[in-house]
Amino acid sequence: MQAILEELAERREKAHLGGGEKRIAAQHSKGKLTARERIDVLLDPGSFEELDMYVEHNCTDFGMQDQIIPGDGVVTGSGTVNGRLVFVFSQDFTVFGGSLSERHAQKICKIMDMALKVGAPVIGLNDSGGARIQEGVASLGGYAEVFQRNVLASGVVPQLSLIMGPCAGGAVYSPAMTDFIFMVKDSSYMFVTGPDVVKTVTNEVVTQEELGGAVTHTAKSGVADVAFDNDIEALLAARDLIDYLPLSNREDLPERPTADPFDRIENSLDTLIPANPNMPYDMHELIRKTLDEGEFFEIQPTHAGNIITGFGRIEGRTVGVVANQPMVLAGCLDINSSKKAARFVRFCDCFEIPIITFVDVPGFLPGVAQEHSGIIKHGAKLLYAYAEATVPKITVITRKAYGGAYDVMASKHLRGDLNYAWPTAEIAVMGAKGAVEIIFRGRTADEIAERTKEYEARFANPFVAASKGFIDEVIMPHSTRRRIALGLRKLRNKQLENPWKKHDNIPL
Repeated sequence: MQAILEELAERREKAHLGGGEKRIAAQHSKGKLTARERIDVLLDPGSFEELDMYVEHNCTDFGMQDQIIPGDGVVTGSGTVNGRLVFVFSQDFTVFGGSLSERHAQKICKIMDMALKVGAPVIGLNDSGGARIQEGVASLGGYAEVFQRNVLASGVVPQLSLIMGPCAGGAVYSPAMTDFIFMVKDSSYMFVTGPDVVKTVTNEVVTQEELGGAVTHTAKSGVADVAFDNDIEALLAARDLIDYLPLSNREDLPERPTADPFDRIENSLDTLIPANPNMPYDMHELIRKTLDEGEFFEIQPTHAGNIITGFGRIEGRTVGVVANQPMVLAGCLDINSSKKAARFVRFCDCFEIPIITFVDVPGFLPGVAQEHSGIIKHGAKLLYAYAEATVPKITVITRKAYGGAYDVMASKHLRGDLNYAWPTAEIAVMGAKGAVEIIFRGRTADEIAERTKEYEARFANPFVAASKGFIDEVIMPHSTRRRIALGLRKLRNKQLENPWKKHDNIPL
């Protein structure tokens, strides 16, 4: 018996070494943690239970039968994050460059299948050179098996991808179908074709970082959500994010005890809106002063800054926040902000997370580039997402809500449950000056100025909309948190179903 136990210990030690000490040192020299070190940071101490530690590849071509390492380049299993179950896979770059083989893919698929069965999030730590070339189409088939499970799991369990090294070619499509993507600056990158292929085909010279680095994808393309300085920061942020999310679409929202009173008054909000309607202000201030303890986990903070999305808590329960940001493009909606917010709204709706919307939007961004790039279809995505959502929806209009953008931003007409406005709200088809210049075309400047004042007095307030029942109440800014908290209590047992359908056809 003792000999058998010693053999087990030896096999475990060999599996834990992965590609060996020299390759582990090379990984550390790049400022990267190993696959197992990452899991140790991500999960609660001692909670990780590994599966398939001894799995080996089945390739016999190109001398691969002589290169067998237990685990086959990925560590898989389950553990807990603050006591809540998650399933995790972590690709091991020290073993065949983390490349995906048939057995490697089978290991990932096994934990994804288990996560779906029991209802728990899946966290993927990606650090891979791509498909294992020696296996040919078998490795490509492995990717497709993972893709299929990403699709089946979507909207059933949260899926989070951390890109912590290379992720290229077909490998990028699995993270792309997950709910959130975190990247690490200067050590991770994603692209379908690398710099060499780009240079050959288009003659463009570009570095890996410029083409698909963390800053590129979190600021320009919007492919990834947040970029972090190192592996540790990314992993700790993943723990924070998981804390906000339910384990599955069958589970209730997580609750965290809070000492922050639901009826806390914020007098400073009464002076948040500048006297000049063209002056910007930071919507983050309103968001943080409304949420518990001012904690806000922002999603895509450096992409499409004219709209803010993220998670917070009210009375200890998770809420999703969508807010126009007057400091960027005056808060106008454009293509990028519409796509960013639409995806976030749909995620919240998948997992029964109430949506709080703060509105200050002068309209859609005008311009030839926007129109030719499809602002109509892309803007419709946000409208569609809000209209489709059946979760509790509470909207607060702080200042401008003009034109179609008023409709799009969770208006009463899109089944908003509680629609509030501050006294400073202006709800109209357009700004007073533009409206008057159309209605009274050809009048003198003095007449236009006079009519503009009349228009402002008539429409530059929330009371016309309130008189029609489109605004439920005009509230004092300082009581915004209290109103939202009471509204969420009322809506806790909301029941609303869309007509039966196989699935919808959102304007992609």
